[in-house]
Amino acid sequence: QVQLVESGGGLVQAGDSLRLSCAASGRTGSRYAMGWFRQAPGKEREFVACISWTGYSTYNTTSVKGRFTIARDNAKNTVYLQMISLAPEDTAVYYCAHGSAPYCRSDNAAYDNWGQGTQVTVSS
Repeated sequence: QVQLVESGGGLVQAGDSLRLSCAASGRTGSRYAMGWFRQAPGKEREFVACISWTGYSTYNTTSVKGRFTIARDNAKNTVYLQMISLAPEDTAVYYCAHGSAPYCRSDNAAYDNWGQGTQVTVSS
């Protein structure tokens, strides 16, 4: 089992920035991708970004439009999501997820452990 603990969420104003962190512990495996998803009220969980074990990143370009950057520190088993130019439509609970493979996929089925989520609220 993998434990994932997100942090860094909060209430910000439109145009502000936030950096989310997710620390992984437990049976993470030797090589694994990490992803970020988000779920807004009344909406389905959507893919935000993923980073492979080797650092290759992919994004939901429709939603994040170049404003988000995912990064990881393998020595610390931590993944980050840097978000800039936040907008009210970015308001959601953000979840990090541990991938079952070292490469990225955007579907939920590719992730075998999930964090509890951290709330990001962007006011206009």
